[in-house]
Amino acid sequence: MAQTKHADLKVQTDDQLATALGELKREQFNLRFQAATGQLEKPGRVREVRRTIARIKTLQASRKPAAVQGA
Repeated sequence: MAQTKHADLKVQTDDQLATALGELKREQFNLRFQAATGQLEKPGRVREVRRTIARIKTLQASRKPAAVQGA
C-alpha cells in the first residue's frame, strides 16, 4: 500500500477505514518483527504506517462527534 494521503482517506466510509486500520496494524506488527530479527528492508515504512494509522484514527475521532450530533 503506497503512502495514503488525508484526502484519499477522507472519502472512504467508516467501514473502509476500519478495514484499512486493521490491515495497517497487522502490517505494523509484521514490521516490528522484521526489525527485531534484522530482516527489515524499508525502515521508513515503519514511520509511514504509524502515521497513516494516526491519520485514520484522527478521521474516525472527528467523525464520531458529528455522528452523535446528527442522531
